[in-house]
Amino acid sequence: MTDVREAVARAHHEEWARVVAALTRRFGDLDIAEEAAAEAFATAVERWPADGVPPNPGAWLTTTANRKAIDRIRRESKRDDKHRKAQMSHDDPPEPAGAIDDDRLRLIFTCCHPALAMEARVALTLRLVAGLTMPEIARAFLAQESAVGQRITRAKAKIKAARIPYRVPSAEDLPARVSGVLAVLFLVFNEGYLATGPGTDPVRHELTAEAIRLTRLIRALMPGDGEVAGLLALMLLIEARRPARLSAGGELVALDEQDRGVWDAALIAEGHRLVRERLAAAAAGVAPGRYQILAAINAVHTSARDMRDTDWSQVLALYDQLVRLDPSPIVAINRAVAVAELDGPEVALAAVDRLGDRLAGYHAYHATRADLLRRLGRGQEARAAYDRAIDLAGNTAETASLTRRRDRLLPG
Repeated sequence: MTDVREAVARAHHEEWARVVAALTRRFGDLDIAEEAAAEAFATAVERWPADGVPPNPGAWLTTTANRKAIDRIRRESKRDDKHRKAQMSHDDPPEPAGAIDDDRLRLIFTCCHPALAMEARVALTLRLVAGLTMPEIARAFLAQESAVGQRITRAKAKIKAARIPYRVPSAEDLPARVSGVLAVLFLVFNEGYLATGPGTDPVRHELTAEAIRLTRLIRALMPGDGEVAGLLALMLLIEARRPARLSAGGELVALDEQDRGVWDAALIAEGHRLVRERLAAAAAGVAPGRYQILAAINAVHTSARDMRDTDWSQVLALYDQLVRLDPSPIVAINRAVAVAELDGPEVALAAVDRLGDRLAGYHAYHATRADLLRRLGRGQEARAAYDRAIDLAGNTAETASLTRRRDRLLPG
């Protein structure tokens, strides 16, 4: 039974987006696609323990979801319209494959259409493409679950009402459409790299792999776009560190404690090559965007064989450049880490404390404060900050890491 549950969970992680995308292409309705996919997975939970896991779970789920969708259309007495269209779609030969022919990519561009608000695009794609639950999406947004649900419902209704097409945009439309897609893919990647939900695996490789795969597809569509290349480089350099991020006991390992010998050298080399390409473009007068700067920061980190070898002055200079593009409090927190290495924890703490009003509910704010207070020997204040970070952290691996750091504090 445990093996079957694991198979269903694995199929959900690996096949959800494929099933939803296939049904969206066939029926042209996101509600039908999502609900039929959910029913198919529920049927798998019921039947696979008795019947066994099928040899091709994705095909089984897609076939089952198609039947569920047709059943729903029949129940809604729309046979004359949607059912006939569905049948025609079923009988038609497949479209000829182009340079990029991927239903999930079509689904992403549909979910990220500019007619939708940015937050709705992200929430909808995290739900339909990544298969995240409402609580997981809410944590990614630092928002209420009900608000996220309303965004998704309104977004699907707008797609239907506006007849937003299910396709990859034309070449002339791509530049205007890609920024929203990149934002979504980065959030999907982040959810996989450090899952927000306490009931999920702390690191979800299938999400990081999917975000990287789809970013590669977009790069094939737009090989000259600097931000696409920058995001791909950023993902590769972060993903390269994944083998060192969890201890044998399932605890998150911070960058300064990671075994750099197990980092993925091939991913680092590819990421560095992309960063060098973008640096050459910058030297030629092409200003880098947010993802390119973040990739360059990660290139500095992955170039150091030891934490002590990190070129913190270069990191800080890159963060100064990033702040001009993205003056968000999250960027300011990360910049403060570099400030602490160059100017000391007291200067960094003053900068972090100025962000308290905006980040009181963000666990990384309290974790950063705790570490700076620890370095200043202010143990009691550090413990309180760690306690607050632990309360807010949803990931069990991160909670374990924060707890260990708190518990080894000296009294004071």
